Amino acid sequence: MNIQLGDTVIGLRRYLGLWSAVVLVFALQGLVHDALLGTTVWSIVDYLRWSMIQWYTWAALAPMVFRLGARHPIQPPMRVRSVLTALVSGTGVPPRFRWLITHLLAGAGITALALVIGAFISALLEPSSFFEQLQQYLGRYAAVGFMTYWALLAIQHSLHYQAEKARREVEASRLATELARSRLQVLKTQLQPHFLFNTLHAIVTLLNEDTVSAEDMLLRLSELLRAFLEDYDGQEISLQRELELLDLYLGIQRVRFKDRLTTQIYVAPDTLHCAVPSLVLQPIVENAIRHGIGRRVGSDRIEIDCRREGDQLCIDVRNHNSTLERTADGDGAGHGIGLSNTQLRLQELYGDAAQLRLDLIWPRGVACRIRLPFRELDSADDAPEHTGA
Repeated sequence: MNIQLGDTVIGLRRYLGLWSAVVLVFALQGLVHDALLGTTVWSIVDYLRWSMIQWYTWAALAPMVFRLGARHPIQPPMRVRSVLTALVSGTGVPPRFRWLITHLLAGAGITALALVIGAFISALLEPSSFFEQLQQYLGRYAAVGFMTYWALLAIQHSLHYQAEKARREVEASRLATELARSRLQVLKTQLQPHFLFNTLHAIVTLLNEDTVSAEDMLLRLSELLRAFLEDYDGQEISLQRELELLDLYLGIQRVRFKDRLTTQIYVAPDTLHCAVPSLVLQPIVENAIRHGIGRRVGSDRIEIDCRREGDQLCIDVRNHNSTLERTADGDGAGHGIGLSNTQLRLQELYGDAAQLRLDLIWPRGVACRIRLPFRELDSADDAPEHTGA
């Protein structure tokens, strides 16, 4: 059985245990008080009986106090001078202070009810009459009872504010997660049209030169788009699946550039099941091709190296027919929506745990280096075969 205290639910045994501790404390306090003053000292059983009658009565009334506190919440700040001025001037209590009047009246009423219940139970256990017991309760417990009401009210508001704070924190966390997911989705929708438009432009270029190759590119593109629709419900996929999708893209580029483009992929077996952002390699490889043989004569070789170093997954994408402009501080400057969006996605997904940078390689070429937290997915497909072309 549970006790409902406003926003808090507490088990009956725990609830009675807390009030039993109060009973014991006040019973000992009464005993010590009478002993120090030299008045008549009763047995500990008598002090416990009186304390139990008083505080178990409040235990029964506490849920009512919590309901009143929830229905008429305290609304700080409260200026007593303003309330007194309004009462003296006859203008009445301002609406924002009416909760105070409500709780003053409710506190007096519930305290009176507690005293009547206590006197009635004591009259059943003591030789004196109900009115004699009520007189004693009024003299000894009226002020304590009124303070108990306000103490319970303060506890109710404290628990309410804590619950409200926790709810707001959970809501803020949920909103932050939704915002990050929305931003990631926007970045992905930017990446896929970017790739699609570039590929369609390449197909249009080939239509007048090699119709068969253009048709082959269209078939590969349709297969790749179908794979996108099947696999891109989440933000992460296995490195194995990412390489399969990349192979479809590279097949399109090999048709476009023919013998000018070769690819080599090196994958450590223990990295195939590692989680990577979906479509993380395609824009980087596209950037390498576009800034390499896409702008310069001659041939090029795209190399992809995937390995594990400690708790990081390291992916290097290298090309050998491009250069990298250097900024004043010596860092490489990359360009294009593909790389910038990829960097933003890594930041959103992994924060400072992920890195992306461009480096010059000797004797010629550029390397894009990605560092991700190494984390294996729960399930993965069989490893695909990767062969150089």
